[in-house]
Amino acid sequence: MERTDVCRDELPHVDGVSPDDVAAAFRSLAERRLLLPVSEENERYAAAPPDAAVEALISPVVQQARTAQDAADRLRRELVPVYESALERRLRQPLFEELPDVGSVRRALNRFAAEAKHEVLTSQPGGGRNEEVLQESMGRTEAMLERGIRMRTLYQHTAQYNPGTTAYVEIVTGLGAEVRTLGEGFMRMIAFDGEIVVIEQKGNPKAALVVREPSVVSFAIAAFELMWLQADLFPVNLGRAQAILVSDKTKEDIIRLLVQGEPDKVIARRMGMTVRTCQRHIAKIMERLGAKSRVHAGYLLRDSGENLGLSDAPGFSGDD
Repeated sequence: MERTDVCRDELPHVDGVSPDDVAAAFRSLAERRLLLPVSEENERYAAAPPDAAVEALISPVVQQARTAQDAADRLRRELVPVYESALERRLRQPLFEELPDVGSVRRALNRFAAEAKHEVLTSQPGGGRNEEVLQESMGRTEAMLERGIRMRTLYQHTAQYNPGTTAYVEIVTGLGAEVRTLGEGFMRMIAFDGEIVVIEQKGNPKAALVVREPSVVSFAIAAFELMWLQADLFPVNLGRAQAILVSDKTKEDIIRLLVQGEPDKVIARRMGMTVRTCQRHIAKIMERLGAKSRVHAGYLLRDSGENLGLSDAPGFSGDD
């Protein structure tokens, strides 16, 4: 009976084709499952129908696809509930949340700081900060910096005269924080990861408002970035030259507020200084102008275009 199988050693001779090419063709057919072994020793092979060969070839690929699909389904079952839970939690959070007292403000800040992942922005008007407040925030700030959170803080120029604030800035900048100063007042704000902003409630400095509304948060952060670009580096060593520079910038800001007709209390609050210190600055400005009253000073300031050359004026030093 004629055999329908073939052995490697029985490969036929084909005119014009070398034995090596015939052997290569045999191996290629075997790899493609068009020749299948028919003996236990895998020495003899028989031709297989193309449909069977295709099935044998794609079976491993199909199995890999099934395994991948199973893995994807497993991940979906594990991750979707987590995502939906987080989404539900975010949706449950109010866009605006009042924090009525110091205790609730501190608890919220501690929670937001612990959850921060990328960057925290802070603007702290009002000159030098209270020692208790600085001590309370130090641990929170150190923990964030140690986690690699970027921190940027704005103070007013007058904060440079406060030893406690200067010492605090020296420590946090040594840990990687960035601190700058501006003159005229700006809002008190802390922003976490561009998603949450905590601002001071108007008329109640001990209370705060948590804002999660994206448009409002984006606006507050854009305002911070604009101020940041205009601010100066906070020097931890306030030498005489720097003190004179700070004093001159302070008086220039006071002049702008005088021209606007603001009273002493408003100017003092916006400049982050006491009313007495503010009045001392105003007195020196009026003396430099030769003004006899606030109204006269305002007129002379407008008439002079507010360009007084303060750094050259006698008595306008950074010692006050």
